[in-house]
Amino acid sequence: MQHNHSIDDKMHDHPHGHHHHHHSHHHLPADPSQMGTIYIVAITINLLFVVAESVAGIVGHSMGLLSDAGHNLSDVFCLLLAMVALKLAHTHATKRFTYGYRKSSVLISLLNAIILLVAVGGIAVESIRKFYHPAVVNGTLVTWTAAAAIVVNGFTAWMLSSRQHDINTRGAFLHMLADTLVSAGVVVSGIVITHTGWNLIDPIIGLVIAAVILISTWQLLAESLRMSVDAVPENIDPDSIVAKMKEHEGIIDVHHLHIWPISTTETALTAHVVIADSSLLDDTTHRLKEMLTSEGIAHCTLEMETTASHCDHHDC
Repeated sequence: MQHNHSIDDKMHDHPHGHHHHHHSHHHLPADPSQMGTIYIVAITINLLFVVAESVAGIVGHSMGLLSDAGHNLSDVFCLLLAMVALKLAHTHATKRFTYGYRKSSVLISLLNAIILLVAVGGIAVESIRKFYHPAVVNGTLVTWTAAAAIVVNGFTAWMLSSRQHDINTRGAFLHMLADTLVSAGVVVSGIVITHTGWNLIDPIIGLVIAAVILISTWQLLAESLRMSVDAVPENIDPDSIVAKMKEHEGIIDVHHLHIWPISTTETALTAHVVIADSSLLDDTTHRLKEMLTSEGIAHCTLEMETTASHCDHHDC
């Protein structure tokens, strides 16, 4: 007799679900409201700085400052979208949306990456235009404004640095960190202009900014695309998972394994597990559940089979 014993811990909407408390601290912020506050603070200070940097760029005729302000504005949108993703990742399941709106956080990470790529294109085009139509740049203004950017971007990156378990937060952190380094480059260009009058350094820095953003965005885009088509998350090795499952006493085989992201912070698994003795069923499923939770798989459904009746065809 085959035992279709499905162990599914998708009981997040039931506070007394046996397995829910085991995995919540692995993948979600311990205090979502605290993370939301961090996003609000980050969005506010960055938005204020975008306005100040834009004014400084216009007054100082600096493409470096205007391009950096444009990118910082895209960072504000990224932070805003990441905050929305955080809210959606904690939505409850409904009859129609059995995982809530968790998957939308993956789509938001993909949208974030696309926005950043558009920003890169805009910065590159404007910087190239500046080579043909150079403008006199106020080197002192550029230097002081970029120095302020280092403080704002650095502080934002620091706030996000300890919460990189989520791809949206990690993406925001990486770009704020890149902005901090780029601002340091703008400071250098301002000093060069002040002492040498070589204004072409400004569009050169603009192109460097575009290159840095492109490099830091590429991995975010690739990972977002993989997650959007339900690829196994990068931090999980399927072969390792199967090997660890087989290490448990009484487990003979594991097949029909599927692992996919429910959201940017939660992972699901389904598998058929062949056991030697049906009397081991409850104990085996409990131990597997504990192991999978420790490996970062928040939701899993296991179909237990005995050696005498387990299925080995692809339609099983």
